[in-house]
Amino acid sequence: MAATGSEKQAATAFYVSTPIYYVNDAPHLGHAYTTVAGDVLTRWHRQRGEKVWYLTGTDEHGQKIMRTAEANNVTPQAWCDKLVEEAWKPLWEHLDIANDDFIRTTEKRHTDRVQEFVQDLHDKGEIYKGGYEGPYCVGCEEYKLPGDLIEDEAGVKLCPIHKKPVEILKEENYFFKLSEYGPKLLEFYAANPGFIQPESARNEVVNFVKQGLQDLSISRSTFDWGVPVPWDEKHVIYVWVDALLNYATAVGYGANQEKFDGTFPANVHLVGKDILRFHAVIWPAMLMAQGLPLPGRVAANGWLMVGGEKMSKSNLTGIKPQDLTSHFGVDAYRWYFLRAIAFGSDGSFSWEDFTARYTSELANDYGNLASRLAAMVGKYYGGVLPEATASGEAEQAVQEGLAKAVATADLKIGEELDFQGGILAVFDFVKQVNGYITEQEPWKVAKDESPEGKARLATILYTAAEALRGVAVLLNSVMPDTSQKLWESLGAEESLGALSDQRVQDAGTWGLLPTGATVTKGAVLFPRLEEKPA
Repeated sequence: MAATGSEKQAATAFYVSTPIYYVNDAPHLGHAYTTVAGDVLTRWHRQRGEKVWYLTGTDEHGQKIMRTAEANNVTPQAWCDKLVEEAWKPLWEHLDIANDDFIRTTEKRHTDRVQEFVQDLHDKGEIYKGGYEGPYCVGCEEYKLPGDLIEDEAGVKLCPIHKKPVEILKEENYFFKLSEYGPKLLEFYAANPGFIQPESARNEVVNFVKQGLQDLSISRSTFDWGVPVPWDEKHVIYVWVDALLNYATAVGYGANQEKFDGTFPANVHLVGKDILRFHAVIWPAMLMAQGLPLPGRVAANGWLMVGGEKMSKSNLTGIKPQDLTSHFGVDAYRWYFLRAIAFGSDGSFSWEDFTARYTSELANDYGNLASRLAAMVGKYYGGVLPEATASGEAEQAVQEGLAKAVATADLKIGEELDFQGGILAVFDFVKQVNGYITEQEPWKVAKDESPEGKARLATILYTAAEALRGVAVLLNSVMPDTSQKLWESLGAEESLGALSDQRVQDAGTWGLLPTGATVTKGAVLFPRLEEKPA
């Protein structure tokens, strides 16, 4: 039985990848959704104190890229260079994506290793020469099974994803003996039920493999924009074989054995559900054939929908992330999609829903709590955090609430990839703290000049500040800029050190924020929204 990424030793990196994105156009919300999810997941594990490796990149070969470049009167390489440097990399920087590497499939560190990998399979007898004729979708860069196609009103066969006519291709190809790996894959799925997530995606893949696999065409001979087949340069390697190997080449396959052994295989491959079969069938079969360990998990997120259609450039529903970040801010953008949509399910974006959640949960609940706390500590104690000496049942409930939020969020985000569930656990705690402030009425307690009254006021404000200290740690992976501002506002940077050094699993330990910390009222965390731009 093949080993998996879930069996890696603790000394190796927690390795997460996004798909490498096709650079036929600029990125849209769907691409950013997966990339932000990966960033939150890896930041969370870094906050646990773990060694982490986060990979993203671009897929730059294939017929679709070649045709797009031709339509723009440039070479394929020039087109890729322009899109990567002017659109893709700047967006990830704009969205505060903390990736450790960015792989491009046109890089020599990748193409040389791809040729070596495919040559090894050929030498082992896993690849043979043959011919193929069938319907091909250039958008998917994939031969389609006839049963997968849909028809338009005129009876023309269409790709079910791109809704565009398929092309009937007939060419000489080299084939990988994928059909021989069906039983091995089914055995692996049975032994590793968490390998494919969510459950609906797992069931789809299992049923697909049970129907019997066809051998995979791993070369193309009708165009030349790709990695040449090393033993026959009239062919280029099929773009998906080329692309999948990025997960190995980027971490040292065939070039840096120490790095490869300390990173590979991935613990989590994040993918869109439309490319699930490549990652859950073809990729593990390729690894089996090469005797390499399999990933720990392939997690398929759903589609972002607009008007009932998958968000994409080809459907003219692609929305630029910058259209939203310019209005709501980057942190709110990172928060919204993981908060509003259960990872693994389809979800519809709506400007109105974003606005409502921003106002209610970010501005009114979270931001207002931070502002009120800082204002009261400033008003009653000159900005110096007082000592809590009169704790009771109400404070105990807040302490238990924080401990519960930490445990739930760590499980949901760190293990289950339930970003929505983890974020909701933190915001349920924020609501609890708001309720505590409302019930305790510190503005009224402040009028009591007795020692008991003063002790009570100090305890209420310390409790709220310490609760927010925990919230800043818990939300750092989701909203790093806002969390840093809150951390500094609480005086935690000076008293406890860098926010990035705080361990998420320890965030529920009560009493970490020291008495005497300087609490300041900084800029509003979530400013009032202006009118929606036209």
